[in-house]
Amino acid sequence: MVKRFLISCGIAFAALAAKATPDDSIKVVKGQVSDYYITVTQDRIVKGHVLDTNRQPLAGATVMFFASPMHNTTAHDGSFAIKGAKNDVHLYVYYPGKKIVNRILALDETDIEVVMEKEVHKATAICRPAQATRWYDPQAPLSRTFCNPMNISYNFEPFNNNVRPNGSFRSSADPMAVEYKGEYFLFSTNQGGFHYSKNLVDWDFVPAGFQRKPTDDDQCAPAAYVSGDTLFYTGSTYEGLAVWYSTHPKTGRFKRAIEKNVLPTWDPCMFLDDDGRLYMYYGSSNEYPLKAVELDRNDFYPISKIHEVMMLRPEEHGWERFGMNNDDEVTLRPFTEGAYMTKHNGKYYFQYGAPGTEFKVYADGVYVSDSPLGPFVYQKHNPMCYKPGGYVQGAGHGGTFCDVKGNYWHVATCMLSLKYKFERRIGLYPVAFDKDGVMYSSTAFGDYPNWAAPMDVKNPAERFTGWMLLSYGKPVEVSSTDSIHAASNLTDESMRTYWAARSGNPGEWAGIDLGSTKNVRAVQLNFYDHKAVQYNRAMDIYHQYRIFASEDGKEWTLVIDKSDSDKDCPHDYIELNEPLRARYLKYENVHMPTGNVALSGFRVFGNGDGDVPQAVKGLTVKRDRKDRRNALISWQPEASAYGYNIYYGTAEGKMYNAITVLGQTEYDFRGLDADTDYYFTIEALNENGRSPLCKTTKN
Repeated sequence: MVKRFLISCGIAFAALAAKATPDDSIKVVKGQVSDYYITVTQDRIVKGHVLDTNRQPLAGATVMFFASPMHNTTAHDGSFAIKGAKNDVHLYVYYPGKKIVNRILALDETDIEVVMEKEVHKATAICRPAQATRWYDPQAPLSRTFCNPMNISYNFEPFNNNVRPNGSFRSSADPMAVEYKGEYFLFSTNQGGFHYSKNLVDWDFVPAGFQRKPTDDDQCAPAAYVSGDTLFYTGSTYEGLAVWYSTHPKTGRFKRAIEKNVLPTWDPCMFLDDDGRLYMYYGSSNEYPLKAVELDRNDFYPISKIHEVMMLRPEEHGWERFGMNNDDEVTLRPFTEGAYMTKHNGKYYFQYGAPGTEFKVYADGVYVSDSPLGPFVYQKHNPMCYKPGGYVQGAGHGGTFCDVKGNYWHVATCMLSLKYKFERRIGLYPVAFDKDGVMYSSTAFGDYPNWAAPMDVKNPAERFTGWMLLSYGKPVEVSSTDSIHAASNLTDESMRTYWAARSGNPGEWAGIDLGSTKNVRAVQLNFYDHKAVQYNRAMDIYHQYRIFASEDGKEWTLVIDKSDSDKDCPHDYIELNEPLRARYLKYENVHMPTGNVALSGFRVFGNGDGDVPQAVKGLTVKRDRKDRRNALISWQPEASAYGYNIYYGTAEGKMYNAITVLGQTEYDFRGLDADTDYYFTIEALNENGRSPLCKTTKN
């Protein structure tokens, strides 16, 4: 008999290869500390000979069953006899200088012959330094620009019911950020810690988790604020949660200021006013309003009445309606959540997310007051942060902060919702307050290269570098394709489609033909989690690859070498040191952290050598007379354009919001406020630049 040992707590102690069957028995042995449960199975003896290709016996070869301690060493004549359980059928044979034999036996195979071929082992360097090129130096990468989605180490979901149906995936959402001691600290849902940066481009991760069970969430929609040299931190709760604090948060260690807060505060925001008074804003519901209350700074106990700040009014505000395009008023009432407070020039700007995190129209609106507890008035320009089109879609449930140069930024939740509705990413957008105190953000080129925080830019629209998209719709060749995940998905400008190779092995590749030689300024590789097996965070998650370029598709030059990187970079964006003249670009995998090689976007930015588009003609806005929340926007095609940006707002000088449309000449817009008149204009986009704005139309 073959005995398989299990300790009483149920953890496998020895051989794991053969599973217990109905014919097996369990023997219990009393131990000094605990009982030992021994699975007793039927014997299986496999015997035979191990030979080389000249049929000479190989003495001293090791014969093994897979995932089992059972093994046998061949005798001088190459013979062996190995005993295992009756279901042990996976045989390994090893001999120095020979290829390892990996053989699956039939159940009735008990006498076999194994012939081993010669193997020339080629040693591979474990770590080979990456090469610096004219365009990229791995020791000194440029940090002047950034491109959404943010390239941070998004955590994998815990092993829970969210991931089991469709496999593991990364996600984070509900972000907020603070400036602390000259650096920026980014907190978001379920990360087991937080990210920090000196420039809003290069982010490092600090493990600082508060997860209690392996399948639990960590912090959901966390809140933080700074008081002097101390950073305070908490998360969402309906049952009471600690408020933690630290004066050295990059150590990952926090103490408890209180054991439990009093109120059931989901999606909290903690706001410390200039006069030293502390407020909490919170709520997440499609039935109840968002709330505000003053807290005692000593023990975080509520000391004012709880004020109802606002509820959604989708009957008036079209952008607050439920659905992917604000087009579902049947399934559920829309959700409001993500309360956030910003004070500017004595005004209190209360921000909120709507209508649902799984939709491309997810956005942040704003109410304004002269008092931190209200009453608040709906700002005429709304939503404040809005991005329903382009590669990155959705810009809701976020937080606004001020950088060290006095410029404002908004971090927001981006919709992905492919494997699961709460699969999300984070975007970063510049924010400003105009001369009338109107709070707005710039998202028109929010998923293109933008000048980063170290550059002091006061007008948010001027953060765009002018580098256009060169890869949209371009032909792609790949090393292999897994199932329906086609190569064309690499250049379709959708984060919700992706190309997947058949493996995650080194050497899998994807190449783009830009159509003609272009001036390439930056590249963004957006990896996806295809057949990934990672759950929660691990310390060996990183990407390694190389990018080559060519003008003729035959002679290739190394441009970017990240073959020894230790960075987890799921949305890796690389600005080149100098413009690259190239028609063809090729990505070559060196290491994928988990699963198959998969990318949702191989995006290339720069400029072509031609003319910018002509101004768009025929812009028409037909507002629905029966429902002024809706409008059909159409225009004449511009021959050289790959896309368009529609701008709209409440005045000619306040057309702050933008909608990116690719490959179409009309847009079904359902995000207007019924009682507001709007102004519209449009620009065409091609690989050489932007057209002038067309004549404004009012509707």
